[in-house]
Amino acid sequence: MSKIHMVLQGKGGVGKSLIAALIAQYKTSKGHTPPLCVDTDPVNATLNGYKKLNVVKLDILDGDEINSRHFDKLIEMIASSESDIVIDNGASSFVPLSNYLMTNAVPQLLKEMGHTLVIHTVVTGGQALVDTVAGFGQLVQQYPEEAEFVVWLNPYWGPIEDNGKGFEQMKAYTANKSRVAAIVKIPDLKAETFGRDLSDMLQDKMTFEEAIAAETNTIMMRQRLKLIRSQLYDQMDTAVIL
Repeated sequence: MSKIHMVLQGKGGVGKSLIAALIAQYKTSKGHTPPLCVDTDPVNATLNGYKKLNVVKLDILDGDEINSRHFDKLIEMIASSESDIVIDNGASSFVPLSNYLMTNAVPQLLKEMGHTLVIHTVVTGGQALVDTVAGFGQLVQQYPEEAEFVVWLNPYWGPIEDNGKGFEQMKAYTANKSRVAAIVKIPDLKAETFGRDLSDMLQDKMTFEEAIAAETNTIMMRQRLKLIRSQLYDQMDTAVIL
């Protein structure tokens, strides 16, 4: 049965949509049936901007609460899908969605249906380090054993370390290591070359495949994007849960 890849993090602007898009692209690149992509972000529907990914926009939030009928529609989509599903959720709907998932025992329901729920969360450096590390710990404690976790380390805002300790030496990780199926490290890219190329690609809502094939992009830009893609995909290859 299919895997349900849900990207969750209560902090905004940390790269959730990037990760959702990467998962979808990776699956397709490996010859899998293209996943069903769903954007539930009520404020910044970034994933929905990727035309190549055929994203379904689903408004699950009604005010400050989950619209149960719309969420039920999502479950029906999952039940009938033969491919994996990638769900991008916004920071503004993070709390009500998590509460709704727990109240309705959705992780257990998905397991009974034969699906694997994989929660992808992001840890960043800089000022968001404390919040995103704490967010990871809270997610692991909140979600039952039926859920698998993948942690994405995004150094865009600064090094992911606290008093000289990297994420894998932090208490939040060591205490919950058994729940983490994989860690994927987004490369720390040189801002004026690799970083600029990736940023331009994301701003244009292009997949790696589209950007690398675009003759309007320079030869070296396309080459650098190939290298970034390889660094990411090589790590994702080792993550069996993907």
